[in-house]
Amino acid sequence: MFDNLRWVANLSLLFTETELLERPAAAREAGFTEVEFWWPFGTTGRPSTQEVDRFVRAVDEAGVSLTAMNLFAGDMPAGERGVLSYPERVEEFRDSVDIAMDIGRRLGTRMFNAPYGHRREGLDAQEQDAVADGSLAYAATRAAEIDGTIMLEPVSGMPDYPMKTSGDAFVIIDRVGRRTGVTNLGFLLDQFHLARNGEDPVATVRELGATVHHVQLADTPDRGEPGSGDGRIESFVATAVEAGYQGALALEFIPTTSTVESLGAWRRWLRTLES
Repeated sequence: MFDNLRWVANLSLLFTETELLERPAAAREAGFTEVEFWWPFGTTGRPSTQEVDRFVRAVDEAGVSLTAMNLFAGDMPAGERGVLSYPERVEEFRDSVDIAMDIGRRLGTRMFNAPYGHRREGLDAQEQDAVADGSLAYAATRAAEIDGTIMLEPVSGMPDYPMKTSGDAFVIIDRVGRRTGVTNLGFLLDQFHLARNGEDPVATVRELGATVHHVQLADTPDRGEPGSGDGRIESFVATAVEAGYQGALALEFIPTTSTVESLGAWRRWLRTLES
């Protein structure tokens, strides 16, 4: 079973020894045919046309598929995790969505993760949710033009982030669907984040199965490569397949040594499962 799975390299965490635009080629050299990125243009939601073209060219010339990409998330090094629920960032977010959909159209990307944004002191939570509903509806409407899906992902380690469990994500998905009529919002199951927030990823994927749009993996407790910790990843992956998940598995881990060495350790672990 494990030798027939599709593996995706997350190039915002892997191959960081090289420049961002060199990572698709590094991933291809390491044997990957599919990659994903967080928002690849730093802290701006409005990169130049030249920046976008360079990114598209780097992926295309490497001969890999961009399976998934995050939408603009603000200043992540400063702690932001999305801006779509921020009233003063609506236009910048929408501009970034337009750019992401252009990338999707050019590279065939159809899955886009939408970081929600923290709860903000001085802003009513219901006001933020209303802003987020509009932002998500806009993103989903634009994504529908290329048969794309906007995904929501619970995140750990962020006390002010309002989406911590699969239940939190589906509350938002259902609410936005009822209020706006969009039907292409989906769930991104990050096994590491769910586990760190106290949810059982194995039980969750057993329940949700084929309704999961995308899966990301890292071992607990330190977010290392699968096989480096106690995250029950073998059981999680087996359960996902049994429950009907047919998508790819993204390696979104922080290498414990170098990327090449950590991928080597992951592959050795994988071979023990296949034997």
